[in-house]
Amino acid sequence: MRVHIRTIRRLTLQHAGQHAGERTRRRIRRHGPARVAGALSVALLCTAAVSAPPAAAQASHTPASRLPGGLAQTPPMGFNNWNSTHCRAEFDEGMVRGIADLFVSKGLKDAGYRYVNLDDCWALPERDADGRLVPDPQRFPHGIKAVADYVHGKGLKFGIYTSAGTRTCNENGFPGGLGHETSDARQFADWGVDYLKYDNCNNQGVDARQRYRTMRDALKATGRPIVYSICEWGENRPWEWASDVGHLWRTTGDIDDSWSSMVGILKRNLPLAPYAGPGHWNDPDMLEVGNGGMTDTEYRSHFSLWSMMSAPLLIGSDLRRATPETLTILGNKDVIALDQDALGKQATVLTSDEGRWTLVKQLANGDHAVALFNETGEAQTIATTAQDAGLPQADRYLLRDLWQHRNSHTTGTISANVPAHGTAVYRVSVRR
Repeated sequence: MRVHIRTIRRLTLQHAGQHAGERTRRRIRRHGPARVAGALSVALLCTAAVSAPPAAAQASHTPASRLPGGLAQTPPMGFNNWNSTHCRAEFDEGMVRGIADLFVSKGLKDAGYRYVNLDDCWALPERDADGRLVPDPQRFPHGIKAVADYVHGKGLKFGIYTSAGTRTCNENGFPGGLGHETSDARQFADWGVDYLKYDNCNNQGVDARQRYRTMRDALKATGRPIVYSICEWGENRPWEWASDVGHLWRTTGDIDDSWSSMVGILKRNLPLAPYAGPGHWNDPDMLEVGNGGMTDTEYRSHFSLWSMMSAPLLIGSDLRRATPETLTILGNKDVIALDQDALGKQATVLTSDEGRWTLVKQLANGDHAVALFNETGEAQTIATTAQDAGLPQADRYLLRDLWQHRNSHTTGTISANVPAHGTAVYRVSVRR
């Protein structure tokens, strides 16, 4: 059936409230409307945020056993340049070194951020005569290994990007990994790469499982521990098959720096909680915190909800221009502790009533995190109880407000007057 681009855009806006981003528009041009419509149809199946997943989803999932063990036992935290720079000239080795410096000087390394990752446009448009990837000499005059060495010298880790197709997702297209998996993986390992984001453009219709498994095997063969991020936009329901392929997988299309995009992605990622755990994470895409398209209240919700969902926390804003409030949000160790909790449980929906959401996340020490999320445009009182949130019966509970950094006590009620588009987050424990 022929599907028109206009129809795709209308479905995107009506269903998720998510504006078609730059890379989404490129995909429509590059893959054709029918292919992008297929991706949207998968997203449509995953929308009911509070509906129960299929019975198969209740089965436990083991970590990515066919990859080097011990990686991504908590969701990766770091930086990716795409959301703030795209392919502009400012994306170069000076910027990357500067980000590594800021991780240290602004306390982000101390807060848990480790990966400094390059996205598209780091390479020349063609491979060399031996079929190897060539770093753009204007952007990276000292080569990729020199940049990786600099990042490693700061006690951080280094990531890179390519696509599981013949070309990458930039509209001009740079060399992709399809058919070059062994040599590309070897180059990445030789350069000191610790993290690979593997996109989905120009895949020539080759089965996704085959393409992503081929690169998995190539990475494993290098002997270097490399976190493997599958970025196939949820087209082929990777949560059902990728726990032994990669360490994380995108569950949706690209995020945009808008409230509607963030909430639309939230609603598609929430039902996938049974598939997440140590070494295998649902990835609802990078953080937009600080890029300017949302208010600070909305960015606090964004950060809170991604942390409740055990999502990778990859900063997508330009830290060289970050405001104090942006750094305060990104550096909130109380909230980060939820994301990085060793149990690795993604939050589930307790209630959702006319835009008033209650999410609950079980923690390793027996505490529970409770997020009261107000999707509506007006302040709302949102309430639940400690017992409804899954805690045992007790006379008193300790509440830790993770944004106010204040402790209080309750006999069971957990309640807040939450501003429009705001989120209150509490860590709740039995008071002994």
